[in-house]
Amino acid sequence: MPDHQFVDVELAALYDLFYPWDSREDLPFYLPRIMESESVLDLGCGTGMLLKRARAEGHVGRLCGLDPAIGMLDRARRSPEVEWILGDLSEVAFDQEFDFVVMTGHAFQVLVGEDEVLRTLEAVRSALEPGGRFGFETRNPTVHEWEEWTEERLDGVTTDHGTDVLMRHSVGSVNAGVVSFSTTYESPDWPEPRVSHSTLRFLEVDALDSLISEAGLTVVERYGDWDRSRLTALSPEIITVAERRK
Repeated sequence: MPDHQFVDVELAALYDLFYPWDSREDLPFYLPRIMESESVLDLGCGTGMLLKRARAEGHVGRLCGLDPAIGMLDRARRSPEVEWILGDLSEVAFDQEFDFVVMTGHAFQVLVGEDEVLRTLEAVRSALEPGGRFGFETRNPTVHEWEEWTEERLDGVTTDHGTDVLMRHSVGSVNAGVVSFSTTYESPDWPEPRVSHSTLRFLEVDALDSLISEAGLTVVERYGDWDRSRLTALSPEIITVAERRK
């Protein structure tokens, strides 16, 4: 079940305001790979920012965005030049249709159980042509980024209608790499705050690589940050490009 903040149409409309292109390092990292690929699947495409940019910059092949959250996909579908599908890989099956699959925004971390991770990786392999590649990232658990998600850390935006909205996080529990937290949105124009609850998995790299291999994929690139620096214990990210074995 997608988080409420992605299903609710009003909250989904805030996503691109809180996380605009210029504030993100993941999207510019993946964009060149999309531009050189003939057919691309964006898993958890959200509002579709990445695929929209690729089309605007001249991509002429197939661009397909898949997301289970109706609020986010409603925003994406306002750009009809890309194929948008509501659902996830447990509901929508692809058979060797893409040469690149991408999963941005740490969306991979919503896969909490190892069975869920493995099923998704196997479905990605099925979606890829032989030799096709899957690019995604997950936060490095050794850095404990969730410790920064405190109520004192506020982010604010102003909507096109002049509404000021504040966002804050609060961690509820941390257990064996599974972090549960809440995101609260509040505005003086709303009668009460709106709260969304989330759970993410911070997967160790060895466990991740074992599941990747079991799914029939091979890691061909690995970075610890968006500048393509190597992965260390202090790296904030585990950025992976895996290839479908023939």
